[in-house]
Amino acid sequence: QVQLVQSGGGLVLSGGSLRLSCVGSGFPFDKFDVYWYRQAPGKLREEVAGMRSDGLITPYAASVNGRFTISRDNAKNTAWLQMNSLKPEDTAIYYCYTSRTSWSQGTQVTVSS
Repeated sequence: QVQLVQSGGGLVLSGGSLRLSCVGSGFPFDKFDVYWYRQAPGKLREEVAGMRSDGLITPYAASVNGRFTISRDNAKNTAWLQMNSLKPEDTAIYYCYTSRTSWSQGTQVTVSS
């Protein structure tokens, strides 16, 4: 089955860290760019980070630049989003995405002040 399965997320205090994982299956993961998006209540879904299949990182969203880091290991068919210095405004549902699979199931990240 062609899919992305996401894990990680949860509740964290402001200033804390979380790491999201995204595992692809059923398709050649290493051939596709991977992106992380988020959607906060009442807001549009926004791209926060992306990494091309060749490892090139696309520009981070200004709101997360310097705090979030995207990475991938094609041998494990996995991408990660490391989120540090989290803020309450980072609270959202986070998704990973490839053009082959569309969206993962999403995971809630809640940052409490």
